[in-house]
Amino acid sequence: MWFFARDPVRDFPFELSPEPAEGGPPGPWALHSGRKKATGSPVSIFVYDVKPGAEEQTQVAKAAFKRLKTLRHPNILAYIDGLETDKCLHVVTEAVTPLGMYLKARAEAGGLKELELSWGLHQIVKALSFLVNDCSLIHNNVCMAAVFVDRAGEWKLGGLDYMYSAQGNGGGPPSKGIPELEQYDPPELADSSGRAVREKWSADMWRLGCLIWEVFNGPLPRATALRNPGKIPKSLVPHYCELVGANPKVRPNPARFLQNCRAPGGFMSNRFVETNLFLEEIQIKEPAEKQKFFQELSKSLDSFPEDFCRHKVLPQLLTAFEFGNAGAVVLTPLFKVGKFLSTEEYQQKIIPVVVKMFSSTDRAMRIRLLQQMEQFIQYLDEPTVNTQIFPHVVHGFLDTNPAIREQTVKSMLLLAPKLNEANLNVELMKHFARLQARDEQGPIRCNTTVCLGKIGSYLSASTRHRVLTSAFSRATKDPFAPSRVAGVLGFAATHNLYSMSDCAHKILPVLCGLTVDPEKSVRDQAFKAIRSFLSKLESVSEDPTQLADVEKDVHAASSPGMGGAAASWAGWAVTGVSSLTSKLIRAHPTAAPAETNIPQRPTPEGLPAPAPTPVPATPMTSSHWETQEEGEDTAEDSSAADRWDDEDWGSLEQEAESVLAQHDNWNTGSQASRSRQVSQTINPDHKSPESDWSSWEAEGSWDQGWQEPNPQEPPPEGTRLASEYNWGGPEPSDKGDPFASLSARQEAGTQRRPDPWGDDNWEGLETENRQVKAELARKKREERRREMEAKRAEKKAAKGPMKLGTRKLD
Repeated sequence: MWFFARDPVRDFPFELSPEPAEGGPPGPWALHSGRKKATGSPVSIFVYDVKPGAEEQTQVAKAAFKRLKTLRHPNILAYIDGLETDKCLHVVTEAVTPLGMYLKARAEAGGLKELELSWGLHQIVKALSFLVNDCSLIHNNVCMAAVFVDRAGEWKLGGLDYMYSAQGNGGGPPSKGIPELEQYDPPELADSSGRAVREKWSADMWRLGCLIWEVFNGPLPRATALRNPGKIPKSLVPHYCELVGANPKVRPNPARFLQNCRAPGGFMSNRFVETNLFLEEIQIKEPAEKQKFFQELSKSLDSFPEDFCRHKVLPQLLTAFEFGNAGAVVLTPLFKVGKFLSTEEYQQKIIPVVVKMFSSTDRAMRIRLLQQMEQFIQYLDEPTVNTQIFPHVVHGFLDTNPAIREQTVKSMLLLAPKLNEANLNVELMKHFARLQARDEQGPIRCNTTVCLGKIGSYLSASTRHRVLTSAFSRATKDPFAPSRVAGVLGFAATHNLYSMSDCAHKILPVLCGLTVDPEKSVRDQAFKAIRSFLSKLESVSEDPTQLADVEKDVHAASSPGMGGAAASWAGWAVTGVSSLTSKLIRAHPTAAPAETNIPQRPTPEGLPAPAPTPVPATPMTSSHWETQEEGEDTAEDSSAADRWDDEDWGSLEQEAESVLAQHDNWNTGSQASRSRQVSQTINPDHKSPESDWSSWEAEGSWDQGWQEPNPQEPPPEGTRLASEYNWGGPEPSDKGDPFASLSARQEAGTQRRPDPWGDDNWEGLETENRQVKAELARKKREERRREMEAKRAEKKAAKGPMKLGTRKLD
């Protein structure tokens, strides 16, 4: 019955647009854009409507349907699905655009580069070579209307309507009957005598010459216009002339034409074509070849088309990482291509790969991820950061490689705004406290202090009150001078987070002690901070009503926008991190290094005195330690904001690649990697005590940096490693305390004051107290000695005196 009949067009799993696309190919086919109903993926649909009295044209359309369905080649239009009924033919292919429309759209946007044209023509010639040499087929319709372009910019050969066998099977070429297509026929076809000697590819190569002329010069008005190359590149003109020569016998085979154009200096001999050819064969390449290719790829991506990078390079990079074990080498080109993606595409394609990379144990991959985190951090959501990335990143704080520890510290500037309460205020603070107190690398301790000041506004009010004052106070006692400077500047940058009582009773006493520091740079920064804090206290003293406004941020919830100097300081941490290390001590090529001995604390009784060790140093000028004051406040106000983001991270990062090759060999060479500390000449500060906090920041106080010292410099005598320094243990009374002028300390015979970090209840720091460990070791040795004596006594009593032979007889 009629109501049981099914409409195949309605049940077709693809939906096509009602109107054909503009600029479609001439002939019986109409090109529609469409999509797959199940997935919504875009496709192109060629539609032919069967008309009565056009049986010959219908047979041509059905032959094209069959050819496209059976021919499979990367450079031939890819068949997906089809529908054949008595009324119509539907051919579904990959989503493409006619070449004419594509060239017109690109011309309006600035035109195609020769690189893209060279690769597009390479693909069409390669498709012709496949048809002629491998399939013995003559395309018979090579022209602008038969070429299509996919979303990656790849050129595909279509228009298979008039194809026939080169061996004569099935008769001669079918009649076109379309003037727009017949104008591309070679002149020998008009010779009805058939005396012209030609090869099977001669006609298609003539049409290829017409296609080349149209690509560079626009639509072909008449055949005689082929004599003038027009805008065809000079490197292609000799080969083009061979194609449109009057003698069909001398027209080259498609394979030989490719070989000629790929010769050195040829039109198709360039980096873009070589990259595409490698990507087509990447699955059969050796691992060493892949590594070299990906290393060089990043340099070339800037000159490649955006669509090509998104739709061809990116899938290959993801596949190489997922299945090819490419490792860290794919990161640089991967993030470079990621700039072309939308936010949704980035999160779908790249973020899952990045999350998987963080779980890798490969150190090279870990350090490159940390170095390039600012390129993808904005695409990470908070749950992903806290559950899948941060648990792996924190392992870097405990790594034996100093470069990884330093990069891990720097990455916290970007991760802190996305961390939850537990990770930020508990886990991260625990690692920061350990690094600042015990890390043997001075630059890392300094970086930790700076980073803590940067993220201070993100901490909760209770954590700020518990941590900041103690952390910066501890930094001011560091034997590494830049760390002491960082502690002073940390107080200044977070000034709005302290109550007036803390400023008077906790901060100013610490800063006053630094006014007699051995380093002039530390003293100068301390004087600036003291003047600023005193100005703040004096203003509140003059007008007590200002107290509430001054302390409004002290108990406020964590926020990146709190306070003046602290807000902009933290804002820099979120928007563009470049370097912490080089911001504090920057090497100057013309300065000479000098020796400066840091006063040492007395060694506790019962412990051997450590051998003299060098303190890290770097040649530098005075401008690297303080604001360059030249008498003009306007210059001071504009110095800091610009230089922070323009600098690179110095210090250990410059030697990161060589460090990775050494793996776990860092501890053995730690002393050799240190050199003498420099003494700086610093201009005196002339600003008034009433200088506000905005000028403090504008002066660029944090705008200094250093690089790692030369490991070949001889170490000075009388210095000690930071890791061997006693940072809070009991002090013997028989030696003078070099820090006695900095803060009041108890004598050796009195009870030791609790460590300020211990007061703040930082888990995991003071549980490893040196005295506790020594006492436990002593008790274990004593217990072991008693056990051995008891065993020897028992054995002697049981056996009695030994008599020769008697024990053996028993």
